[in-house]
Amino acid sequence: MSIVYDYFGGLYINLTNRCPNACEFCIRNFTDSLGDADSLVLKEDPTVEEVKAELRQWDVNKYEEVVFCGYGEPTERLKELLELAKFIKATWGKPIRINTNGLADLIWGEETCPWLEGIVDMVSVSMNEADAEKYNNLCHPRFGLKSYEAIIKYISDVKKYVPYVATSVVGSAISRESLEACRAKAAQLDVSFRVR
Repeated sequence: MSIVYDYFGGLYINLTNRCPNACEFCIRNFTDSLGDADSLVLKEDPTVEEVKAELRQWDVNKYEEVVFCGYGEPTERLKELLELAKFIKATWGKPIRINTNGLADLIWGEETCPWLEGIVDMVSVSMNEADAEKYNNLCHPRFGLKSYEAIIKYISDVKKYVPYVATSVVGSAISRESLEACRAKAAQLDVSFRVR
């Protein structure tokens, strides 16, 4: 079970396996690990102190940033994430990135973007489809059709609090038409766009 792992030269934190989505393309459907992790399947969510202890075993200084992204949605544990982000910045001075599905506001039942201000340096949001129905059919969010508009609102809102915001799609999971529509939506939102 890996909490901290190296993935293509980046330092990642696997904070939870919980996620409000059941995306058809999710890597969890195909393998238990990524990078140098033995397994990203957690028996239970690690405590903040357990994550700190793991981080102290790594040469954190050799990494450009620390990324919260594992086999679950990191904002399911947003308060612990932010506590750890502050610890990482105070200890190693590293930038913090969150890879998210953009559903934090629905998870928490309130606007969460202000919580990130001054703590998180980059947010990468998985847009994954071009409209609510297509997103619902591909990602199967527990929040249903309202999920997509919540993601678009999150992308728009988080720019006010985080210096760099990007969106992404899994190119092999959607049509070319949808991919281009997502690219156009990212441009409209004035955020970066990446096909992964």
